[in-house]
Amino acid sequence: MVTILIVDDDDSLRASFEKLLAAEGYRVHSAANGLEGIELAKRLKPDLAIIDMKMPGMGGLELFGRLKEVASLMPVIVMTAYGTTETAIKATKMGAFDYVLKPFDIPALLRLIGQAAEAGRFMKSTVTLGGTGAGAVPGGDEESIVGISPAMQEVYKSIGRVAASDATVLIRGESGTGKELAARAIYQHSNRSGRPFVVINCVAIPETLLESELFGYERGAFTGATHRKIGKIEQANGGTLFLDEIGDMPLELQTKILRLLQERSIERIGGRETIPVDVRIIAATNRDLEGAIKEGRFREDIYYRLKVVTLALPPLRERKGDIALLTDYFLRRHALELGMANPGISQEGLKLLGSYEWPGNVRELSNVIQKLLIFHRGGAITQESIARSLGQDVVSEDPWKDPEEIIRRWVRGRLERREDDLFERLLDECSRVILSEALAATEGNRSQAARLLGISRPTLHARMDKYGITVGARINAGDTEDPAKQ
Repeated sequence: MVTILIVDDDDSLRASFEKLLAAEGYRVHSAANGLEGIELAKRLKPDLAIIDMKMPGMGGLELFGRLKEVASLMPVIVMTAYGTTETAIKATKMGAFDYVLKPFDIPALLRLIGQAAEAGRFMKSTVTLGGTGAGAVPGGDEESIVGISPAMQEVYKSIGRVAASDATVLIRGESGTGKELAARAIYQHSNRSGRPFVVINCVAIPETLLESELFGYERGAFTGATHRKIGKIEQANGGTLFLDEIGDMPLELQTKILRLLQERSIERIGGRETIPVDVRIIAATNRDLEGAIKEGRFREDIYYRLKVVTLALPPLRERKGDIALLTDYFLRRHALELGMANPGISQEGLKLLGSYEWPGNVRELSNVIQKLLIFHRGGAITQESIARSLGQDVVSEDPWKDPEEIIRRWVRGRLERREDDLFERLLDECSRVILSEALAATEGNRSQAARLLGISRPTLHARMDKYGITVGARINAGDTEDPAKQ
């Protein structure tokens, strides 16, 4: 649960914040002044702070500086009235995550808080490289890039070589291969690790908002621009800017990003001031950039500026030797998150995971393991459970090993035929199977079969006649033909 610290001298505002954010699932603590806020920050180690700029005694700028001394990677959102906007902008340039104006737009404020909490998690959580992931704590503030295959060894070497420099990095790979984890690993092993790590997903943000989100704007730049807004590039000053899915960035914005890469400066929308910025650029894409250049959808000059260093992440199907390690890691991680014991996985199940092509790569494997744990019913995870999660139709070598699966398939077949007397037909079918199995087990001895089932011999005969069962016949679940006619 994300812990948020609120610092404001307005009692009613703090109470409203506590009620609003608690309803959203956050853990909230509040302080009425800066000194009290600092003490709470030292004791509670919050994930995010929201502070007022104008308070008696210690002002917002001083409080911001003191909070950064306590927790340098904790995002801070500053609150301000229109009259103190310039002070809030100054705090943002000093490293505040963002600022909000009073009175608040509640939906926008909640979105901003969510973004800040996620940014804080990115900056604080450790990404470990290499090996089996067995030494990592599966959960909390640590994640691992798992794998010992030759392809992944090359990835680890590349991250180690490029992290210490300020070179621009282009991370390429299919969806789900771990591009964001690789970017975070580069950031955390760099000399900018104590500075902001700002993430922009070029697909998640609507095209009409992406420019203002990146570059900010001046007051009056467009309808609704009632105050100056600092963009994400300025917020990342001194740190790292991660442009995810850059292959989907509109051409118009690519020109502005090119200027950032060449001149290390930007202009806000509606502004004439050239603003120098010191940011390291890491970009990622799953697109065919070379093909996009030929089709005129991506600028060739920005392509060469981005690929100073290229890091290629292999798809999971090309490193299947890592699947067992990844499966073990995700079992431990998701079991801990779900508060349950790790059930393990059968050898047949592990073999099935290894034979699957994984079009969604590591992310798909993680999701499948999580789903299997959510619906787990005891014992090791089986091949049949995995097959259902993957949408495959795998029949056990022993068709009688899993009676629940037999009934499940029978019901699905009848539903597809839209049979209305489903329950009565199911009872009849189960009775037919049980009678047949009892006769087969007793090698056709009707007296022994009757005793085995706990019924009289006349009752056995009557039910054999009802279901058309002949001595020695064995009925498979799902058969629709009368066995007497086979």
